[in-house]
Amino acid sequence: MTLIRSLSHRAFAFLWSGQTISQLGDNMYRFTLVWWATNQTNSALETSAILFCSVLPMLLFVLIGGVAVDRWPRVPIMLISDITRGIVVLFVALLAQQGTLEIWHIYVASLIFGTVDAFFQPAFTALVPEITPAEVLPSANSLSTISQRTMGVVGPMLGVTLVALVGTAGVFAINGLSFFLSALFLLPLLSLTRTPAEPEPATSMLSEVREGLATVTGSPWLWITISIFALGNITSSAPFMIALPFLVKESLNGEIDTFGLARSMLSLGVVLGALWLGRQQVIRRRGLTGYGAWLIGGLLTLAIGLPIGGVGIAIASLIVGITTGVFALIWTNTLQQLVPRDMLGRVSSIDYLGSFLLLPVGYALVGWATDALGAAAVFIIGGALTMGLAVLGLLHPAIRNLD
Repeated sequence: MTLIRSLSHRAFAFLWSGQTISQLGDNMYRFTLVWWATNQTNSALETSAILFCSVLPMLLFVLIGGVAVDRWPRVPIMLISDITRGIVVLFVALLAQQGTLEIWHIYVASLIFGTVDAFFQPAFTALVPEITPAEVLPSANSLSTISQRTMGVVGPMLGVTLVALVGTAGVFAINGLSFFLSALFLLPLLSLTRTPAEPEPATSMLSEVREGLATVTGSPWLWITISIFALGNITSSAPFMIALPFLVKESLNGEIDTFGLARSMLSLGVVLGALWLGRQQVIRRRGLTGYGAWLIGGLLTLAIGLPIGGVGIAIASLIVGITTGVFALIWTNTLQQLVPRDMLGRVSSIDYLGSFLLLPVGYALVGWATDALGAAAVFIIGGALTMGLAVLGLLHPAIRNLD
């Protein structure tokens, strides 16, 4: 099948398998953690602080991470990242088991996670095209998205069951073990991947960052999308991360299973979008398709704030997920195909930095707005602003003509 042709390449098969296991544990952990924090604090602002702590170090260190993965072998960086996260989550699980877990422990763990992710994410983005031939990149990226989001469907559902069976601490421990399993799948890649070309001795990290910035600012499709996505993360992503559990409690009088269904439908939509796009060997009209999907996603985000009931929220979340999957896959393929290979780590890190630069402010703003205005209003306002951002991007010919 066209979609799974990238799995015939041994290195990518190992990488994909390990990340699939890790994503399952991670989605159970994040889902359980958000629900735990929601009930522990009963405050959207305090819950948003967890996400703030994970994003802040990512913003501080991602440029260094981008240079690091262009300078040094990427697999060892990912190995260290997985092992570190595994240790941190197992410590959180131990505290939860002893009944001594407090919200500040989660803040510290989130800070460590964000720091490690600043190195892991650019390494992963740059490693995929290094170990996968160009003709199967759409397949590789689709499978990566599908596994991530399929685990986003399975994770919350499994999390609901496991919380009842083994408790919150048990779910956290399973996630910790998943990171060590992911590290085992990375070990064979140590001998299958090459070391990135060594920079000239006189080249400093600062000059390499400047080279990456020059690449971004010299490509309008890059800097426009990064800038708009920085705002879109506030208007679209933050409401789903922070306001959704409060919407479930306020409007539907729902419990953890209702929240789990809404989150699962969002991830299922991303899988469906990736399945559709992953079957294409060549993705055409990337600007119009990606931003058109974003526009539709904004409309359905707005609809979630209306009195459409639990089924309506589930369907709207599914469609938002589809549009998210389409846009994300188009963006990843475009980066990997149009950015020079020796610049990809740096450009990816700049992409992460730019796209998520405003997210800490967004989390705080959405947390405050959820407490002050209600979760429904947050979705209505966020959806309208998301639609406006999509239209703004389409006004530029560099986006409309991106093929």
